[in-house]
Amino acid sequence: MGDKKDYLIYKLSETVKTTSRIDKELFTKFNVKRGLRNEDNTGVLVGLTKVGDVVGYERLPEGGLKPIPGKLFYRGVDLEDLVHGIEAENRLGFEETAFLLLSGYLPDKEELKTFSNIINESMALDTKMKMNILELEGQNIMNILARSVLEMYTYDQHADDISRENLVRQSIDLIAKFPTIIAYAYNILRHSQQGRSLHIRHPLEGASLAENFLYMIKGPNNYTDLDVKLLDLCLILHAEHGGGNNSTFTVRVTSSTQTDTYSSIAAGIGSLKGPLHGGANIEVKDMFDHLKTTIKDWSSVKEIDNYFNKMLNKEAYNRSGLIYGIGHAVYTISDPRAILLKELARSLAEEKGRQKEFAFLELLEERAINAFMTFKGSDINKQVCTNVDFYSGFVYDVMGLPTEVYTPLFAMSRVTGWTAHRIEELNFASKRIIRPAYKNVGEKMPFVPLNKR
Repeated sequence: MGDKKDYLIYKLSETVKTTSRIDKELFTKFNVKRGLRNEDNTGVLVGLTKVGDVVGYERLPEGGLKPIPGKLFYRGVDLEDLVHGIEAENRLGFEETAFLLLSGYLPDKEELKTFSNIINESMALDTKMKMNILELEGQNIMNILARSVLEMYTYDQHADDISRENLVRQSIDLIAKFPTIIAYAYNILRHSQQGRSLHIRHPLEGASLAENFLYMIKGPNNYTDLDVKLLDLCLILHAEHGGGNNSTFTVRVTSSTQTDTYSSIAAGIGSLKGPLHGGANIEVKDMFDHLKTTIKDWSSVKEIDNYFNKMLNKEAYNRSGLIYGIGHAVYTISDPRAILLKELARSLAEEKGRQKEFAFLELLEERAINAFMTFKGSDINKQVCTNVDFYSGFVYDVMGLPTEVYTPLFAMSRVTGWTAHRIEELNFASKRIIRPAYKNVGEKMPFVPLNKR
């Protein structure tokens, strides 16, 4: 039976080479927007939102695009104003950001205090759920997170209720519990695969979400105030990025069917896990680690340029032809999230004594953009910039966070945007299931009776 099974799987996989192949030219022939992208690589408009706005270019009256410095808006508030305003008052801001995205307005002091308390009080997990995370260990924390979110359905007496009040309640509960689920999942992974001691820490009463995550992952006295501030900033920066990013669109598509919140959010987690989406910061860190050992003189522009040219020609590193952390689907001149993160990353590098690495990373940023633009030449139709992933992996590494939690950290933040978009999707004046069309380009074939095949 084993040989027959292996042969059939092999035969099917060989057949798929032909039956699943769709030539790129057919997309042009039938005017199909491959990847929901226009010919100029901008996204196809598929919906309306008031949650977030991602801006990287202007459309010219005569046609074409004009690159502009990137802007990101949360409910109409400029992200840079939000971050700098919070920093000017020397406080943390993720909980405030979550409130803004869910509600559509900035909270006053009393509302923020109450909301933050609700988040803190909701972080603890049900004992049975906690034990299930410990007993059903897995190889990837994103899968454990998705499974745990689906399990939350069984503990919610109003799991299928899509009223506004219940959606808000579920959203707050998810935002609060993600850090705890991720921390517990990592600790059991660390224990089972690395033979390390198992630490399960109950969330600290009155602490911010950012501090609680560091506490549950690293333990007391193993992180600084700057670590907390940087992680809080990372959570703010990744909380929302418009309705068109893959995971948020996944949440909106599933939400349009009126499925339950937990099924929809689990689908978003599955989307974010992909290396072309949420896993990009790990790719940047791996590349940076490689360059640190490969480039002999970290200050040599010539050596760096030569190596980047080899990478782009698929002659070095992983031969993918990519420089990770460079370029973005929307941002052209700059990614505002990268700029904001870089401002504090320098301070973190100084605190941890890693200024030399940071200076190397800055030089890599400059030369990578130059190498990419030179390599593409006249074929490139827009400017490129470093995206937020270029610095986030470095920041997490300097904070001493394990790579296993890098993508889950993204989910821990983005669940805020996901839930805000879900609430919006289910509260349109005239709701409609999202149902795009695919054109069939396969050949018709007759049915042949089984005894004649």
